[in-house]
Amino acid sequence: MEVFLGISAAEGTAVGQAFIIPETEKRTVLQKRIKVSDLEDGWKSFEEAIKVVTADVSEKLSLLPKEIKANDIQREILETYILMLADPVFLNEVKDFYEKELYNIEYAVYFKSEEYAARLRNAGNEYLAERAQDITDVFGMVLNEMMGLHPFDINRVPENKIVLATTLSPTDIIVLSKKKLLGLVLTEGGLSSHVVILARNYGIPTLVGVNRASIQKKIKNDEWLVIDTGIGEILAEPDEDTLAEYRQKIEAEREELLLFNEYLDKPAKTKDGEEFKLYANIGSTEEADIAAKCGADGIGLFRTEFLYMSMADGTPHVSARAFNEEGQFEAYKHVLEIMKGKPVTIRTLDAGGDKLINSTDIPTFTEKNPLMGMRAVRLSLAFPQILKTQLRALYRASIYGNLKIMLPLITSSEQVEQCLAIAAQVREELESENIPFNKEVPIGIMIETAAAALTSDCLAKVSDFFSLGTNDLTQYTLAVDRENSNVSELYDEFNLAVLRLIDITINNAKKEKIPVSVCGEMASRKDSVLVLGGMGIRNLSMGAKLITRTKKLLSQFTIKELKAISSKRLNRL
Repeated sequence: MEVFLGISAAEGTAVGQAFIIPETEKRTVLQKRIKVSDLEDGWKSFEEAIKVVTADVSEKLSLLPKEIKANDIQREILETYILMLADPVFLNEVKDFYEKELYNIEYAVYFKSEEYAARLRNAGNEYLAERAQDITDVFGMVLNEMMGLHPFDINRVPENKIVLATTLSPTDIIVLSKKKLLGLVLTEGGLSSHVVILARNYGIPTLVGVNRASIQKKIKNDEWLVIDTGIGEILAEPDEDTLAEYRQKIEAEREELLLFNEYLDKPAKTKDGEEFKLYANIGSTEEADIAAKCGADGIGLFRTEFLYMSMADGTPHVSARAFNEEGQFEAYKHVLEIMKGKPVTIRTLDAGGDKLINSTDIPTFTEKNPLMGMRAVRLSLAFPQILKTQLRALYRASIYGNLKIMLPLITSSEQVEQCLAIAAQVREELESENIPFNKEVPIGIMIETAAAALTSDCLAKVSDFFSLGTNDLTQYTLAVDRENSNVSELYDEFNLAVLRLIDITINNAKKEKIPVSVCGEMASRKDSVLVLGGMGIRNLSMGAKLITRTKKLLSQFTIKELKAISSKRLNRL
């Protein structure tokens, strides 16, 4: 039996067979001169690659059930791919360039597809702009085939496996959550990365920071593994006694979860009767169903960017699309109806950083530090049509439940006022179109930067509520990349600077009499729940499956005891 060490990121124990996701080699198209005698072989390789990709796309198209409306967009994309692969005008352009310039066929295909896509993007037509992305996508597949590069399809992961990977995207986790994933092991990523946050929400035992070289050399597909997040270990090829021991541990964990069920329909109260509201963080409509079943008091954070990062059926986008008002409206309406009048706080698009959105509405940015760059509300204000479309969908859905709108990564009152002006425009438009909506939807903000916390007295005057995003607040305050396992030991939500910023925010919210909640990971951890409660927080939002556990935790303490716990943290020198 081999033992590998990692950092516990999401609680739980897992026993199962390994599935290793191979690393994808990045495509680099080199520009080389060739001889006339090389032309025929190069063109044959191009034609063969087109045949293979056409056959693959046609097979995917044939497997899409026609009666499922959610597949319509994907079907349209695949049909467009097939037409483009056989387009004689484009193929003649490639051939002409290839034969005249005498560059290698890979470069000729890359150059002409990018040139053609640029022409379509600059045509000033939304439909043609989408076709530009289709050109890039489909001939990217052809290039991968010619160069022997075959990116791993996350949908190929079998069910009931422990997955090992270098890193994954949030979209990958959304897909894997439907595969009954038993456990997750990552060699990269921090404790508060969005991948880990989603894994916690789905209840997937997760370790990060495991040595890549050791795993690659010593663990094979279908090998039996044990994940013990309590001690941060992976056991490879355990003997039967060890397997039996850990299966008993998993059963004990299940029985403990059943004990929490007695709190399912009870309000969250301390030992002395002080009531808390426990909300759920979600990233999909499916998670709203889980939240309702877990006794959530509402939705404290709906991360709408994950809607943009996945199709309606949970599979990744195969091509960039424009943001669709109707699709968003249906998703928001569905969540509001599921929650049956309980408050639902929906955050506007928080793209950027590690949450990359593939859309024709947003150009691709190359930034040295994306976490400090064009993301969240900055992106929405730079491309206001995105925000406007989303607000239209939100306001239209508002009549179906108790909606709150939340703006991410605010750093100034001016940003809030700009967003409020766009919201006012949307309300005027909907009114003129005789579309019903709730005019009194509260609009609040995330406090997730030191700038927002330090000016929260000003921000409270233009906001209906605050929600503390402790993940980014910690990251930006301590200058620690929360995705970087190399500095993960420096990421400390209990750092005095972070706690003081939280305290400032709570006090300024009280002065303006606006509600304040916490929707970052601090709201879901046992020790930090106690500290936040002692600081005056009464609204916490977390992964739905943690709600009953948190109810039991709060029931074991009085407010006086919580204040004593937080006082020790806040008053240390």
